[in-house]
Amino acid sequence: MTIRLWPRSLFGRLALLLLLVILVSQATAIYLFRQDRAALLARQFSDTKIVQLKALRAGLAAAAPTATSATLAQFGEVYQARIVPADERRFVGGQPQNRVLLELQERLKAELGPQTEVRIQPRLQLLWIKLQAGEHAYWAGFQLTPRPGDDAQSRAVEWSLIALVVLLASAFAFARYLARPLRQLSDAVSNVGRGQSPAPLPETGPSEIVSLNRGFNQMLASLHQAEQDRALLLAGVSHDLRTPLSRLRLAVEVGTRDERERAAMVGDIEEIDKIISQFLDFARDQRDAPLEPRGLNDIVADVVERYRRGGGDVRFAAGEIPMVALRPTAMSRLIVNLIDNALRYGAPPVDVTTRRAPDAVVLEISDRGQGIPVDQVERLKRPFTRGEPARSGAAGAGLGLAIVDRIARMHGGSFDLLPREGGGALARVIIPLGNEPGR
Repeated sequence: MTIRLWPRSLFGRLALLLLLVILVSQATAIYLFRQDRAALLARQFSDTKIVQLKALRAGLAAAAPTATSATLAQFGEVYQARIVPADERRFVGGQPQNRVLLELQERLKAELGPQTEVRIQPRLQLLWIKLQAGEHAYWAGFQLTPRPGDDAQSRAVEWSLIALVVLLASAFAFARYLARPLRQLSDAVSNVGRGQSPAPLPETGPSEIVSLNRGFNQMLASLHQAEQDRALLLAGVSHDLRTPLSRLRLAVEVGTRDERERAAMVGDIEEIDKIISQFLDFARDQRDAPLEPRGLNDIVADVVERYRRGGGDVRFAAGEIPMVALRPTAMSRLIVNLIDNALRYGAPPVDVTTRRAPDAVVLEISDRGQGIPVDQVERLKRPFTRGEPARSGAAGAGLGLAIVDRIARMHGGSFDLLPREGGGALARVIIPLGNEPGR
């Protein structure tokens, strides 16, 4: 499993970039604070402090070698330092690494003698200075941390943490603000890819986002206009074709005496009429049609009854399903296309069933034909695509399944073609109950 340190989303990358910038700025501020603190510490050892150190050294030299712990404590109280003999305390801290403290050590050596040394004890916040007082040496430790309640370093750390939290929260909110229009655009593009028509995006915000959303809205308008133009074109072509077809059929009925030839001509005319009807169905976009709470079983029963009256071997097994928000005309067209497809390309009997799934209503229409290869399912859902004529033995416009798929998606559902157990094909339409009114 590969761990990705660089986020995929723009929001994640922007948040990470802001976080890195904040961390670098905080680290720089802390470094500069430490440098300034060291410089402040060095400034504390001004000429006055050095005079005090010289006085302390003279006092220690006068008290030696009879200086007791009490005497050293008195000196420490006067000069506000901890004083211990050098031979009693070998280790008092580490060598200073800071440039300012190194410069301080050189200055003290120049003022107090070459035997002077400086040590730093960070854990106890002590600065130790070795003084040579006569024949004896002493360590004088000066407290670096101010009085309790006046710890500048602790306050600086606390304020740095507060500033870091505020900056991180601000960066998070700012990153979400910048990434929100792109998430909206991504959702809108996904909806267009699923065949839906999203609402226009707001043309507000940064100029780049405004320009991008304006272009997307123009694209939506162009697609909508193209849909309207296509529907108008197909409707006009279909209307112009049906008029001469009607006259041709009348001429066949009146003028042809050969019954077989006349039946064949009438069959061809009816086939052309069905193809034109499919063109019209495909051209119509009923997305603007209102959703109505309807029982799917009632719509299926009406369609199946029409086929039975026409002699079709269609059977219906109704399950217990709830009312669903449907576009009745579009759903009736979906059922008709699936039954026509089963009768034309499959073999009777055609079984129609409805049932309830955990969160959906399921419609299944199956036949006993040769079935559909799995690798051909998605291809057959595309417009103007038909199965193999040699296998099906029927012609058509290749729009039936494309219309079914569009209507299913228009209801927020899905359409699948599956092999039927025992042979044949099974068409399954799933309508989610989230589409149900009041949910």
